[in-house]
Amino acid sequence: MAVAPIQTERLTLRPLAESDIDDVWQYQQLDEVLLYIPWPKRDFDEAAAHTRKRAGLHTLDTDNSAIFLACELDGRVIGDVMLRVSSVETAELEIGWVFHPDVQGRGYATEAAAAMQRLAFDGIGAHRLIAQLDPRNTASARLCARLGLAHEGTLREAYYEKDADGNGEWSDSGLYGMTAHDWRALEDTPAPHTP
Repeated sequence: MAVAPIQTERLTLRPLAESDIDDVWQYQQLDEVLLYIPWPKRDFDEAAAHTRKRAGLHTLDTDNSAIFLACELDGRVIGDVMLRVSSVETAELEIGWVFHPDVQGRGYATEAAAAMQRLAFDGIGAHRLIAQLDPRNTASARLCARLGLAHEGTLREAYYEKDADGNGEWSDSGLYGMTAHDWRALEDTPAPHTP
């Protein structure tokens, strides 16, 4: 799937590229970002390889295939968003996002995720869109609510996280979702009038 750049109010969403390694490293290395994302702590070379791998994914044609779009603001990649195929058979996609902490709280993640949500339903024809996140990540839970994704449950001890020393612990996963029917109802709802 070739995704043309998407222009939102303030951001340009475009396919993640190898040239984004330095910008992505700026947030990929931070403990406060890694706290809620099941990524291990990586050195620069490992992180660069990870970004190259994600930049090479640009199809949504089989289960677990994915696309990653860089979120660019004034020439700087401040985060990235993802769509991954959970199931081709049921037309279920997963949405994800990660942003540099120094831009959080300004609506950029909501703006980018809303564009990906629109792409999922209106561009790709998803039947269902889900997000999975650490239940302690209240900022992402609020973002899900703003997008209209309902909390559908918590999967207890759903994944195992290891630190750099090989020590680890089980973590829960909050599941959020919406269907194409929910999306159409949301799109048909008039925006609230503000005087």
